[in-house]
Amino acid sequence: MSAAGLLLCAALAFAGMAALALSLDRHHRVALRGPVPRGRVRPLRAVGWAGIVLSFAAAIALDGWNFGPVQATGAITAAALGVALCLTYRPGWLRPAALAALPLAAACLPFALAA
Repeated sequence: MSAAGLLLCAALAFAGMAALALSLDRHHRVALRGPVPRGRVRPLRAVGWAGIVLSFAAAIALDGWNFGPVQATGAITAAALGVALCLTYRPGWLRPAALAALPLAAACLPFALAA
């Protein structure tokens, strides 16, 4: 897998893991300084799982079934570590970092497909 493909998978996984973290009341209070509204929990969970599934699908599409699941597992693990570090040291940065990960993934897509 190329560097662009790895960055694509990691960015999608990071956005998904951040959305899942923000769907939890404890992390939402720390990151956004307020309780999570009741109507926002399900959409955040749906977006979170969609990001993880898209990361897995991108890894399979780029590397096939032989190495794709391994690549996806690594990207999801790295994204979870990034979210945990962000929540620990700079919780206010989680939302902007997750929102910045989506355009980064979109920018990496053409380079990943070309390689």
